[in-house]
Amino acid sequence: MRISVVTVCRNAAATIGDALASFFRQSHADKQLVVVDGASTDGTLAVVRSFAGEALTVISEPDRGLYDAMNKGLAVFSGDAVGFLNADDRFHDEGSLAAVADALETADICYADLDYVDAAQRAQVVRRWRSTPWRKGGFRRGWMPAHPTFYCRRRVVDQVGGFDLRYRLAADYDFMLRALELADFSAVHIPRVLVDMGAGGLSSASLRARLCHNLEALQSRRRWLGAGLVDYALFAKPLGKAAQLITAGS
Repeated sequence: MRISVVTVCRNAAATIGDALASFFRQSHADKQLVVVDGASTDGTLAVVRSFAGEALTVISEPDRGLYDAMNKGLAVFSGDAVGFLNADDRFHDEGSLAAVADALETADICYADLDYVDAAQRAQVVRRWRSTPWRKGGFRRGWMPAHPTFYCRRRVVDQVGGFDLRYRLAADYDFMLRALELADFSAVHIPRVLVDMGAGGLSSASLRARLCHNLEALQSRRRWLGAGLVDYALFAKPLGKAAQLITAGS
């Protein structure tokens, strides 16, 4: 099974080398990396091109933001399945994509666990995201998988479509909700850490960003699940993240 990984970036020269190196260290041989660069003005492209090879596809041009760039990756990936690796993240170990390929032999969608790591001391875990098995209606209860660990077969992308650019911070949440709640795709949880994520991402960089993300997620639930002006998940989702912080030191 060919697994495609999409990395979007802009001016990420300081971190993207580690992300790409973690991809090329993967033991799963049948893989593709698509880098979508938003016309970087630093040394990002030089770092990316230092990894040049048959497994690497590079697009560099202006875009309309993160999710527009991610849609460009969905338009060109060549694999049987696809997922995303942020430019400041890395695969947890060399077996991450092999675990994805194994899971997708019998499922349409897979997702796994994730560690948030300190931006400066990458070995220091500051938060742990441990997922649970998917059950229909989970998004109403505040459940969601970690998007950097979310991989799906091509037929999922073909049916669900791309990321909705009306959302500035929660288009990934909306995509996963549509894939899991509105369709009959099978999904499996991989009980292992798949990705080490750099702390301080776009949707969690500040209290305001977290609030905006939660309100956009509510908007998605209102659109697709018939949620009211306020629903249970609006409170359960951030409380679940608080529990992840509590267990980070364990």
